[in-house]
Amino acid sequence: MKTTDILIIGSGIAGLSAAVKLNNLNPELDIIILTKANASDSNTRYAQGGIAAVMNKINDSYEDHIHDTIKSGGGLCDEKVVEMVVRQAPECIRELVALGVTFDQDKHHDFDLGLEGGHSTNRIVHHKDKTGFEIESVLLEQVRSRKKIKIYDNHTVVDLIITSVNGISHCAGAYLFEQASQSISSLVASFTILASGGCGQVYRNTTNPAVATGDGYAIAKRAGAKIKNMRFVQFHPTALYEANESIVSFLISEAIRGFGAHILDKEGCRFLFQFDKRGELATRDIVCAAIHKQMEKDETDFVYLDLRHLDPSICENHFPQITQHLALYGYDFKKQLIPIVPSAHYQCGGVIVDANAETNIAGLYAIGEVSCTGLHGTNRLASNSLLEALVYARNAAIKITDVINTERSTIQNIDYQKKEVFECNNKQIQPLYHKIKKLMSANFFSNEKENQNEAIQFLSQICRLAEKEVADQHYSVELLNLRNMAQTAILILEDIQSQMKDLNKLQIEEIYI
Repeated sequence: MKTTDILIIGSGIAGLSAAVKLNNLNPELDIIILTKANASDSNTRYAQGGIAAVMNKINDSYEDHIHDTIKSGGGLCDEKVVEMVVRQAPECIRELVALGVTFDQDKHHDFDLGLEGGHSTNRIVHHKDKTGFEIESVLLEQVRSRKKIKIYDNHTVVDLIITSVNGISHCAGAYLFEQASQSISSLVASFTILASGGCGQVYRNTTNPAVATGDGYAIAKRAGAKIKNMRFVQFHPTALYEANESIVSFLISEAIRGFGAHILDKEGCRFLFQFDKRGELATRDIVCAAIHKQMEKDETDFVYLDLRHLDPSICENHFPQITQHLALYGYDFKKQLIPIVPSAHYQCGGVIVDANAETNIAGLYAIGEVSCTGLHGTNRLASNSLLEALVYARNAAIKITDVINTERSTIQNIDYQKKEVFECNNKQIQPLYHKIKKLMSANFFSNEKENQNEAIQFLSQICRLAEKEVADQHYSVELLNLRNMAQTAILILEDIQSQMKDLNKLQIEEIYI
């Protein structure tokens, strides 16, 4: 049995920045970061746009950033949360710079602030078109240089360890599947931080890496954590179209539309102004819905992104990763239209947390995409995700260091033994992955209750199958991924149906009032 002060599940910006902040506040704390693949394989690595922050108070204000966030979120944002996050943003940027993160500057050596959809002014702090890669690289370097922080690669969380302390549910760490030894072990921790990212892999088209199978939502649900708003899955409107569903969709940053790129239908017409006066700079939900309607109308699988009218040298300078990737796939952006399709990108709902990232289970925190803070509402404003992760990692670290000395002792006597496991037959798992993706993609833009019920029944069968395998001590990463994908997919569909019931109830009440 291993023990640690802090267990962090996930190695994206949320988990890494929490570890660094905890170490800064208390260098004596033992911290372990778990990742089921390599530490660098996270959504953060692929984040292109940047971090939204009010860094120029002459042309911008906290009030404007707050207004844009709430408007993008469809009015369902928690205004107090929005204000807290927005006001902490500049300090978070300064802390990253102090750690060694470099952001693009203009000729006056001020931040070169970009513009993205839904923002009323330029406020995106960025590093070319690979901001996430820059931040993660620096944070990983920081983590690896600190002796009290350890990273365990290739460890998959099976479930959280939940105990009762004075009649209150308490998270005491996690059961782990060690891929190298093919065994189950336990890691007991005073505090556990879920920073496991999103669930894009439950959909056919996604910008998320293969590890984003909804693990955090599923293990939190099984542990008794409260979860909400899972129906608010944000699709990114401009991902490179791939006919092969096994390939992760390459995200073409929203910043390139802020730079002037156009979206065209099969006839070469800009159609977005029919749906919103902001055209290409409307929020992601509006642009995605418009593209989906246009594809249905034109009976096509994609629309086009047009960069041909833009200055190619400036494009290559501002967006080197995008232009190089397009060239790698055989697209000359100077002459050709780029096929794009909306792809699952970000989960706005998740594990409910307070301002310090605490869940309803003592000792369990959740930060980043796995959490539901109240910041995003129905639709996340572009470049607010990295910001949210930084703010809540910071708040969680401060809270934990304040209370750890009084709460560490509650789990010292817990003893969990290592278990040997049996090999799992993975031959039938891959087809079930594809079945989940097909079902979820078909239900995303549909409100057909009958189809949703059939999907939930099928997903429930997968959950029962996976649970039986786990109970019989048959384990593999593929099986655990399938188990979490199916449970997360059910959470999304059940939340959709719950919302539909609420709407029907309101309509009935309106009739009789």
